[in-house]
Amino acid sequence: MPDGHIRYVAKNMRLDLRLIAEMIPEGARVLDIGCGDGSLMAHLVEVKRADARGIEIDMQAATDAVAQGLSVIHGDADNDLAFYPDGAFDYVVLSRTLQAVERPREVLRQMLRIGRYAILSFPNFGHWQVRWKLLSTGRMPDTEMWSRPWYETPNIHPCTILDFVALAEMDGYVIERWLAVDEKGLRAPWRRSVRLANLFGEQALFLLRRK
Repeated sequence: MPDGHIRYVAKNMRLDLRLIAEMIPEGARVLDIGCGDGSLMAHLVEVKRADARGIEIDMQAATDAVAQGLSVIHGDADNDLAFYPDGAFDYVVLSRTLQAVERPREVLRQMLRIGRYAILSFPNFGHWQVRWKLLSTGRMPDTEMWSRPWYETPNIHPCTILDFVALAEMDGYVIERWLAVDEKGLRAPWRRSVRLANLFGEQALFLLRRK
């Protein structure tokens, strides 16, 4: 791809995908679970010279990614990660999908079985706007991050930043890096305080490894 296209891909990726890309070193073996249109994979291949593979549950999205020359298979996180061998990848990525899988704890376990590191991003259900809308209206919140009504959302296991930290500690994973951000691209200045991040961070990113 020409350089201009590389810049276009990076500029138009979602914020969390751009931040994930920053965490991945050049030449890494990467599995992107729920890769969608493959924009993160394309960026990693072109800019980081990564060996990037993808899994996507939406057949049309998977087909479109393959048509771009990306290595993507049709599958889902809940059932297909078990077929990958131990240590097959350096980094396994799950972006804005953890809350939509049936067994998030098992998916995370599989990610850190087949990958040396796991990188996850997810909307923070503990954000103050979510809390306020639940308190003030008594109804499920509709925000920029939670933009679908409850009867249409794919989210079946929404969690907070504190919930995720507790799960990582319970299962013995090491949190190498984390940060909370808003959708406008501002990294939360309270990133060193998990409790403040849980209140003010719209979405979170975590880089994990096994002990």
